[in-house]
Amino acid sequence: MKTKEQYIWGTGRRKTSVARVRIKPGSGRIVVNERPFEEYFAREQDKREATAPLVVTEKTSNYDVAVNVKGGGIHGQAGAVSLGLARALAKAERGLEPKLREAGLLTRDPREVERKKYGYRKARRGFQFSKR
Repeated sequence: MKTKEQYIWGTGRRKTSVARVRIKPGSGRIVVNERPFEEYFAREQDKREATAPLVVTEKTSNYDVAVNVKGGGIHGQAGAVSLGLARALAKAERGLEPKLREAGLLTRDPREVERKKYGYRKARRGFQFSKR
């Protein structure tokens, strides 16, 4: 009988993206939506943002990371992965929390898209006014 592996969970949100991040002690392998990390996040900026908690805590090769992420675009998903990973690391090792908090990685970015108002073309942009 195979024993269930012990994962530590962290949930991250950014804009409309939600990432469920699982970490376990391992060799530093990262899988996002059952695809290799480098394949899923093509842009260097998104790779850096998603792995920021591992780099700040110097734990890049200590944990295997499995991520399920949905909603939003790739950039929002990278931010969600970053927050979820930071929360999971803080839960795994309590001593890492001050370092993560100092780097601003445990703070959820509250910015969301503003809703469109009636009588306007977008959220704040009105229709073009013509005097004649």
